[in-house]
Amino acid sequence: MQSTSTYIKPFLDENFLLENRTAEILYHDYAAKQPIIDYHNHLPPDEIAEDKIFDNLTAVWLKGDHYKWRAMRAFGIDEKFITGSASDAEKFQKWAETAPFTLRNPLFHWTQLELKRYFGITDLLTPKSATAIYEQSRELLQSPEYSTQNLLRKINVEIVCSTDDPTDDLRHHQAFANEQISKSAQLQMFPAFRPDKAILIQNEGFAAYVRKLGAVEENDIQSFDDLLQALQNRVDYFHENGCRISDHGLEQLYAADFTEKQVDVVFKKRMAAESISGEEAIAFMSAMLYHLGCMYAAKGWVQQYHLGALRNNNTRLLSRLGPDTGFDSIGDYEQATALSRFLNRLDSEDKLAKTILYNLNPRDNEVLASMIGNFNDGSVRGKMQYGSAWWFLDQKDGMEKQLNALSNMGLLSCFIGMLTDSRSFLSFPRHEYFRRILCNMIGKDVHKGELPNDIPFLGSIVEDICFKNAKEYFEL
Repeated sequence: MQSTSTYIKPFLDENFLLENRTAEILYHDYAAKQPIIDYHNHLPPDEIAEDKIFDNLTAVWLKGDHYKWRAMRAFGIDEKFITGSASDAEKFQKWAETAPFTLRNPLFHWTQLELKRYFGITDLLTPKSATAIYEQSRELLQSPEYSTQNLLRKINVEIVCSTDDPTDDLRHHQAFANEQISKSAQLQMFPAFRPDKAILIQNEGFAAYVRKLGAVEENDIQSFDDLLQALQNRVDYFHENGCRISDHGLEQLYAADFTEKQVDVVFKKRMAAESISGEEAIAFMSAMLYHLGCMYAAKGWVQQYHLGALRNNNTRLLSRLGPDTGFDSIGDYEQATALSRFLNRLDSEDKLAKTILYNLNPRDNEVLASMIGNFNDGSVRGKMQYGSAWWFLDQKDGMEKQLNALSNMGLLSCFIGMLTDSRSFLSFPRHEYFRRILCNMIGKDVHKGELPNDIPFLGSIVEDICFKNAKEYFEL
């Protein structure tokens, strides 16, 4: 006989994503109260330092958010209402038309969580509710309580780490740090060093970038040694300004054999606008990654590698809108062999920094989860990290698979947890989303008899993953 139960759990209530009492306790009593260390995002440092106030939800929420842009294009919204000339109110209305139809996409949950956590709005975003939500949030956003810094404080952010090019003068980080010291404030912002433009020698703008780097250093870069010295100088400068993290976004790591003489020839050919072969490019990139890895280790930094994105697929719209506008996807690059060689090369010389590896192709989950175990050496708890589910995997299924792969092949208890990887100041409920998923997974294991019902112990593990492990790991 079929059950006659008609109970339906309320949508997005206080126990959202929590399926049993143990999960509820772990989340509400342990996870929810932990501060946030967002150690990788793309927030503009100037908008944090200047404590910018946004005029409306489109400005703070839709601008730059290629997740939403992709959904709107899929729903048939004209580009005019996405990145084009339409007014902010018109763009928001078109997002409201799209939002209900993102069901089962993480955008559906994120949208409602963000409206609820920042503005207390519990109505679903629909074309019917759009005008009221736009006006209610606009009134709030235009008050000082909703400035960028206060948006971060509202969600209990303790540290944000931006993503910065080596040529950046870091004046916004300096100004913000001085202001916070004068106010005895708790919120901190640190730069992260991302030198990919100096590595990707086949990119069209490589030579121009090297000249820009030389101008910043007030030194003409004529050789590979000159390039390395310029980057070392920038590493030193970033370190002086609080940087303790590097970051790379690459298709894959490169670890071919090379000689300094060979790489110098390749560099000079490229700077002279001569063609280079694929093998020459790989040798150069291998050398660059090795030397940068040595610099990071010498400074005691954490190095991050985001691997596997196939970028800028739509050349027609790329030429019109530029990069980072929603035309990237999952790549199917081979990862294991070169990754192993790269890490082993540094480890064999005792120059392997603390390392976080992220994959974009889910087929590589177990590859990276097992790879980190090869290079943990007992020197640091959780020295090698299998990073949180990234980009297209940053959703419930992707997070669960990442957590399961890490649990099965490593130590979940040493994990440094979630990040936003976002350009939006309203994206921080993603930490809540992750924490609820984490607590639910552990809670389900308890109820199945697969973990002991020891709430204080499990709660301490949850606190570590949500905050304390990252606090210790990054030493910020």
